[in-house]
Amino acid sequence: QVQLVESGGGLVQPGGSLRLSCAASGRIVSIYEMGWYRQAPGKQRKLVAAITSGGSTNYADSVKGRFTISRDNAKNTVYLQMNSLKPEDTADYYCNADMDGYSGTYSRSRKLYWGQGTQVTVSS
Repeated sequence: QVQLVESGGGLVQPGGSLRLSCAASGRIVSIYEMGWYRQAPGKQRKLVAAITSGGSTNYADSVKGRFTISRDNAKNTVYLQMNSLKPEDTADYYCNADMDGYSGTYSRSRKLYWGQGTQVTVSS
């Protein structure tokens, strides 16, 4: 099965840094755009950053200048480097990928895949 697994979340003090990783695995044909979303308690899930297979990026205004998204196509992995973290960055962070892959022997499809999320807490 095709899946996304996030890692790197945790507790960090304001002004600190974290690096999130999301690795895609399984029978993958192609990975197009990948991104990071976050959802705080009682809030809607929102886009944080996205990156295309060619390296073009897009960021939410709230994280511009602080976060950097990157990807390693050879490893099917996307990263989110988060610097100068603020308490308002506290949320569950989810990896998303537009992928063409197999969920079974013959079950190939292109769709949006989601990771299970990793928690980021920014607090002193």
